Amino acid sequence: MTGLLEGRSAIVTGAGRGIGRAIAEALAAEGASVIVADVGASIAGDGADATPAREVVAAINGKTGKKAIAFTESVASPGVARLLVEMAVKQFGGIDIVVNNAAILRDAFIFRADPRDWDAVIRNNLSAPFYLINAASAAMREQGKSGRGGKDGYDWGRIVNIVSSAGLYGNLGQAAYASAKAGLFGLTRVAAMDLQRAAITVNAVAPFARTRVTDIIQPANEAQKTYKERALKIGAHHVANLVTALCAPAAKGITGQLLGVRGREVFLFGQPRPVARIEVGAPDALAGDLVAKLAGQFTDLTTDLEAFNTEPLV
Repeated sequence: MTGLLEGRSAIVTGAGRGIGRAIAEALAAEGASVIVADVGASIAGDGADATPAREVVAAINGKTGKKAIAFTESVASPGVARLLVEMAVKQFGGIDIVVNNAAILRDAFIFRADPRDWDAVIRNNLSAPFYLINAASAAMREQGKSGRGGKDGYDWGRIVNIVSSAGLYGNLGQAAYASAKAGLFGLTRVAAMDLQRAAITVNAVAPFARTRVTDIIQPANEAQKTYKERALKIGAHHVANLVTALCAPAAKGITGQLLGVRGREVFLFGQPRPVARIEVGAPDALAGDLVAKLAGQFTDLTTDLEAFNTEPLV
């Protein structure tokens, strides 16, 4: 490793397992001090277990010295998010990198979904990242005024939100999860705009890798079975590689972007922009015009599993 992130301090949520763990380990390997934030809940958000976070901290510190500490409270409240940022500042002298990776999953078809499950997923997968960005970006801006990072101006601030292709394409039975991830990309765009003058970058990454989510997929057809088999081949270290790159000094000009990573492939996603225009008429005429003039450009209902059901580069 090159010491690319020496002197930086990072918070990675959901870092006790899978992609979050790979990211935390990669950042630490490049010199960053890392708070491994993970309550240790099930994929549905139930229970708590400090063991995964502590195991990751032990693994990191066994290789890099005292570069990591654990945080095992849920960040899904403004007060706890502030405590987490304060912990980074107290223990490491500041906060430079935030990776919002923690997510829970409570799937159900829209007509069977429990509103309480919706609330829990939105709170954990969307509100918690907002709380953490809100607290951390305020600290980063103050660091810019106090000279952290050197006399040339603070440009260490990096925020990476882990989104999902489900939030871009949609997927059957994932109303809450897809909505939260789509909202997280909207948050990415606005945060990038709000923090641009402070030289703090904010980007979104849609990962394709083996996780607890892919492990629990119960294929309903041959296509889903093939998708799962391919996904299980892809290591989380590829995601960590991209996130680390976005935190590097050379990435200071990359912000507000939506990237995907699948093994050795990195995708730059387009973002929603108008693709066609017609003049408005009366409702009956307008409906007819929409079909006659625009139907050829309508976006189909392909799920994310179908869209990426090809062999990955691993």
